[in-house]
Amino acid sequence: MKTRILLIIAFLTITTVAFGQQKADWNSWSWLMGEWVGEGSGQPGQGGGTFSFSYELDKNVIVRKSHSEYPATEQKPAVIHDDIMIVYPNVKEKSSQAIYFDNEGHVIHYQVTCSDKSITLTSEKMDNAPVFRLIYTLLDNGMINTKFEMSRDGINFFTYIEGNSKKAH
Repeated sequence: MKTRILLIIAFLTITTVAFGQQKADWNSWSWLMGEWVGEGSGQPGQGGGTFSFSYELDKNVIVRKSHSEYPATEQKPAVIHDDIMIVYPNVKEKSSQAIYFDNEGHVIHYQVTCSDKSITLTSEKMDNAPVFRLIYTLLDNGMINTKFEMSRDGINFFTYIEGNSKKAH
């Protein structure tokens, strides 16, 4: 009886270790980690802000926090925009996904694709909703370009906001 119980415990231990969730591979994101300061322009107007990327929960997710301010113009009041995005591994597809929340009440679900010098997040296509695309590109001078685009059909995108940022820390 003791032998049988020990075999069951050993089998469960091996099964748990073998089929447990694998650690995320965030190597494609390493150049984007840290705090960034940027300036840019777009639909809200000329503005500036900060954002950061950090590993959280024992490197199981990446969290981006962002704060932007756009001064008032004759046509528009000042705008303050805050958001948070959590990037997490999609174990089934061996890629990653993200979910975004902001102070305007938006929630966006993204699929993520990575290359050597860029990370592209594209929202799910849904009826009666625009498709969003957020692109981070590493520039040769160590700065990054951030571009937020929108599309009605998921094919033809237009730039809503774009700017360059330098690493603060």
